[in-house]
Amino acid sequence: MSVAPTHSPAAKPARPDGATVPKRQAPALSRSVRNVALAIILPVSVIALWQWAGTGGSLFGGVLPTPERVWDAWYQWAFGQAGLGLNPYSGTWLSNVLFSTQRVAQGFACAIIIGIPLGILIGWNNLATSTIDPTVQVLRPIPITAWLPFSIAVFGIQDIGSVFLIALGAFYPIVINASQGARDVERNLVRAALMMGAGRMTVLRRVVLPASLPSIFTGLRVGLGIGWTAVIVSEMVAVKSGLGYVLWDAYYVGRMDVVIADMASIGALGFLSDRLILMLERWVLGWRRMQSFQA
Repeated sequence: MSVAPTHSPAAKPARPDGATVPKRQAPALSRSVRNVALAIILPVSVIALWQWAGTGGSLFGGVLPTPERVWDAWYQWAFGQAGLGLNPYSGTWLSNVLFSTQRVAQGFACAIIIGIPLGILIGWNNLATSTIDPTVQVLRPIPITAWLPFSIAVFGIQDIGSVFLIALGAFYPIVINASQGARDVERNLVRAALMMGAGRMTVLRRVVLPASLPSIFTGLRVGLGIGWTAVIVSEMVAVKSGLGYVLWDAYYVGRMDVVIADMASIGALGFLSDRLILMLERWVLGWRRMQSFQA
């Protein structure tokens, strides 16, 4: 009597080529929901503890407002009617966000245009490494705040001074990471391209630049974060608009609820801009994921 073959519950189906079919992955939506839930646990807990500690009044003798007061201040700042009442910040949130965002975009673009080619040149060319890199390394430790008097003396109280400081702050992470990426390119790839008849410019464009992109995107993320720091510092002194100006003005008149709402706005804008860089990185470096799947 023949016995029917039995299959173990743990057995995995096989493909025609003999390879095992991987287990089914969780839907992307479920993973996204889980990641969002994990990301908000800590901030929600901190806000809840903050609100509980300040129930019945403000914290630290009235200096630190509760989250409820901060939310009310931000709502009035964002959606209040401008020009009416005793609140000078009412209805001005969007305009100040646009001022700061425009300055960050301009300064960051300048840093990219100068920093990436210069970084690739420093990492790829020994002469550029010897002549340019020492100057970059000497200037890099100087903080943005030390450049404020120079910016005001040269550009005055104008937007260009703020853009200069943002570009300067974002420039160094970009150029350092770009140069390191070009320096770490696998030399066998370069030799293979040269042996196949490619010129140095072709190698630079088709081998060095693509291989350097992961390091370049790291520099872009770090540089963009410093750019948001620089715009706040510059707007406190060098211009009369933007989130940095509102932050300093609100502190001067004792509106700590507006100060904290301003800080939260800066953090949110920095986070969103970083997500945009990550999305661009995933799109540009899609070929790396394909290689990992094939491997």
